[in-house]
Order: sequence, then C-alpha cells, then structure tokens
Amino acid sequence: MIRRAFLALALGGTSLMTSHAMADAYPVKPLRVVVPYAAGGGSDIVARALGEKLSKKLGQPIIVDNKAGASGIIGTDAVAKAAPDGYTLLVTITQSVLTNQFLYNRLPYDPRKDLTLVNVIADAPLVLVTTPSLPVRSVKELADYGRAHKGKVSYASWGVGSYPHLAGAYFSKVTHGEMVHVPYKGEAPMLQDLLGGQVQWAVASVLSAKPYIQSGKLKAIAVTGTQRSQVLPDLPTFAEAGMDDNAFKVLGWIGLLAPVGTPAPVVARLDEEVRTLIQTPDMQARFSALGLRPVGSTPAQSQAIFAREWPVWKTLVAESGAKLD
Repeated sequence: MIRRAFLALALGGTSLMTSHAMADAYPVKPLRVVVPYAAGGGSDIVARALGEKLSKKLGQPIIVDNKAGASGIIGTDAVAKAAPDGYTLLVTITQSVLTNQFLYNRLPYDPRKDLTLVNVIADAPLVLVTTPSLPVRSVKELADYGRAHKGKVSYASWGVGSYPHLAGAYFSKVTHGEMVHVPYKGEAPMLQDLLGGQVQWAVASVLSAKPYIQSGKLKAIAVTGTQRSQVLPDLPTFAEAGMDDNAFKVLGWIGLLAPVGTPAPVVARLDEEVRTLIQTPDMQARFSALGLRPVGSTPAQSQAIFAREWPVWKTLVAESGAKLD
C-alpha cells in the first residue's frame, strides 16, 4: 500500500514536472495567429500589436494570417480544425464565436466544443445616440416616444446581425415601439445618414460617435455594459437609465482563442504573457486609441464570460429574427 502511494506521488510529481517543462519549452517554432477578418480592422490591429510584443517575449516569430470571409467563419473554422498544439491561435471578435452560432443555421464548427477562450483581451461599450431633433433625453423618453409614434421611428445599424441591429430590434420589441430598422454597409454610412436626419437613432461605437456628441451634432443617451465609459464618463449605462436588461450589458470583445485540447500549460503560458502585455502603458494607449477597454481575463474568467453571454446573444438574435444564410 505504501509502495502504491509512493508510486502515485512519484507519477504525480513527474506529471507536474512535465507540465512545467512543456510550458518552459514552448514555443519551439513560429506561431500563426489567424484573424478571420480583413487587415485594418480592430481585431487585426490588436493581433498585430500584441503579436509584435509577444514575439519578443516568447522568442519566436508570430505570423498574423488574415483569413477573411463569411462573417469570420472561414478563419475561425481553420483554427477550430487546427492541431491543438499552441502554434495556431485565433484573435477575433464576438461575432465569429458567439453571434454567428445563432445567425447561421449551420456552422462548420461548434465554438463551445472546438475552441478554448484563452483571454478576453479587450472590450468596447457602445453608445445610444439620436438626432438632436428627436425630442428625447433618456432611455425612458425614447421608449415612450416610440410607443406614441409606432412605426414612424427608425433606428440604424451597420449591418444585419450586428449588435446595433440586435440591440435596436430588442429595444423596439421590449418597449413595444414597432421601430423601423435601416441597415447600412458599415458604421461610416450609418453615421452619415444619422447626422443627416434620414434615421433617428442608433447604437454606435463610442470612438466614432464621440466627435459628433461633443460638437452637438448627435445627442448621447446611454452606454452599454455594466460600467460607465471612460471616454464618456458622465453618460449613464442602460441599467442606470432604468433599463436593467442583460441585452444591454453585453459588450463586443476581442479575444484570444486556441483549438480545444491545447495543453493547459501552453494555455496558461499564453494567458500569462498576454495579460502582462495588456497592462503595459504602450498597449493601454493603443487600446484607448481604438476605443477599447483593456480586460485581460484569465482562462477561467474568460470561460465564465463566454458562458454568461451565450444565452444573451441567443435571445438577441431570436428576438430580432436576423439570419445570414
């Protein structure tokens, strides 16, 4: 019995040493970081900024591979089917690993079974803005106005299935406003028509909307998320404004993911290095310039965020009726 206990202890110690050795040895060759969107977007900029510094920390080149197409599905699928060895990683936004699951009838991957969320790198609140001529100054007043003018109030989004679309459709439904959705191909044309008065309100990125808010060309009502925006600190969250609903607490985020089955020591090493880099002044400044809030959650915290937000996105898509296939 003593011999068996000693053997078990020895094996446990060997396993622990092997794990530490694996983490210390990793990586021994270049890493490929797939971004499932075109170059120049937020996830691409973050991937390249992190990759540049992470390469120095790990002592290996990091190649950023833009595999764009099908709303992020092509690149995400490539990583989901890659060898789980820590040498093929994914930096992406919420859409490809959360909302696509509900916007498409069938995906070639299951994000809950095929991918591991290593780190939520950063997130970004959005702001509800209206034209100055719309006679509302709060979430409640917008809801009341919508009910009083059913079918006559329009909200814009930067595309079908985007968070501005899902949030707008949900707001319209729960407030019984029967508001009209006007989709655009991108945020820039959406904001241009909002500024021109062709549509009356929208949920927009804080970074893009801020200059128009400051100049008085747009009126800010509330921000999404559970805490106020550092960029617009005087603006209440939806919850503070009286709409305490999970639909307006979720945020778009940029995360680092790996194929499921990637060794735990490798995941831990990646997470530790990324969290350290996120806290550096240089990375903080880069995130701020993009309108992002640094997060740097651990794998356990990241998985909790993923599990908590899954049913919220499912509800948002279902209530909007949006489909992309």
